[in-house]
Amino acid sequence: MSNTKIIPFNKPYLTGKETIYIEDAAKRGKLSGDGFYTKKCQTFFEEKYGFKKVFLTTSCTDALEMIALLLDIQSGDEIIIPSYTFVSTANAFILRGATIRFTDSKIEHPGMDEDKLEALITAKTKAIVVVHYAGIACNMDKIIALAEKYSLYIIEDAAQAIDGFYNGRALGSIGHFAAFSFHETKNIISGEGGMLVVNSERFIERAEIIREKGTNRNKFFRGEVDKYNWVDIGSSFLPSEITAAFLYAQLEQMDAIQQKRLSLWNTYYRELLPLKDIGIIIPEIPVFASNNAHAFYLICKDEQQRDALIRKLKAENILAVFHYLSLHNSPYFREKHDNRKLENSETFSDCLVRLPLYFELTEEDITSIIVPLVKSFFNV
Repeated sequence: MSNTKIIPFNKPYLTGKETIYIEDAAKRGKLSGDGFYTKKCQTFFEEKYGFKKVFLTTSCTDALEMIALLLDIQSGDEIIIPSYTFVSTANAFILRGATIRFTDSKIEHPGMDEDKLEALITAKTKAIVVVHYAGIACNMDKIIALAEKYSLYIIEDAAQAIDGFYNGRALGSIGHFAAFSFHETKNIISGEGGMLVVNSERFIERAEIIREKGTNRNKFFRGEVDKYNWVDIGSSFLPSEITAAFLYAQLEQMDAIQQKRLSLWNTYYRELLPLKDIGIIIPEIPVFASNNAHAFYLICKDEQQRDALIRKLKAENILAVFHYLSLHNSPYFREKHDNRKLENSETFSDCLVRLPLYFELTEEDITSIIVPLVKSFFNV
């Protein structure tokens, strides 16, 4: 088979309203943050998903860094994080001096193994960062029980989990905090961009201050103080109205985007189901989770097989990619790790391959080009 059509791993989708809203934002005469479109986006999320308070940020990384500031993370504090995640999940807390305790993935899914968390909890543990890998919820009841037992904070790294649910509850609404991403590789995008969700009332006012460089500027704009001042630590976490305007155009089409992605995901699943018979793992959705169709992946038998599949697809103009390299084995952290072997995380680092999934991908691309090549590789 020789495929001449180029199929990228990802292609940013534009609804058609992005530039119209950006132009409108410019005409409104306010391009810095917290203007008309920022407020529309924040209200959208609070009303649709029941988030207590939403703050748009310049990235998911910034949202995580704000959480570390809000919790006053300091040297000596311990944070439990899955090793199979993006570096920002750990960096936000490393920057504040925290000690990271990495946990392993489940055997069947790259998300954290909830049953291995309690063994990592000490008197110094302050929070558990839950990463909903590929938008699939972790078992939040188990994590909530541990958090309540040991008085820990729950932080949802929901970078990939927009429009995902756990037993009917929106991901991002369950923990004390959540962080979302609108990077161009996500379901809903603004190029770069992110969002902090604060579900605990007592952190809302300080989050507003930290986001505005440590000032009470928003109180001044609301007429609550006669001048604004430096009242706390903070930084510039606020995105411009251009970013927010782009994002709002995406939010208006969220349902259509999600329906299309889910249709493509289901096509992959249906067509590649026979791979399970030869020991190749494909995603399965737990009974407690919804599927937001962020990613479709395969777990090959070893690294050599994974790399060979990627090469075969690339030779046919199809870009498939591997994903995270386990953070506990990274050059930066290797000497800091406590020598526990996180076997499942390492397996996913070596064996997981993600297939193209984006709005403009077609069913025919999957059934006529990608799937036949994958099946022929595995002799299925």
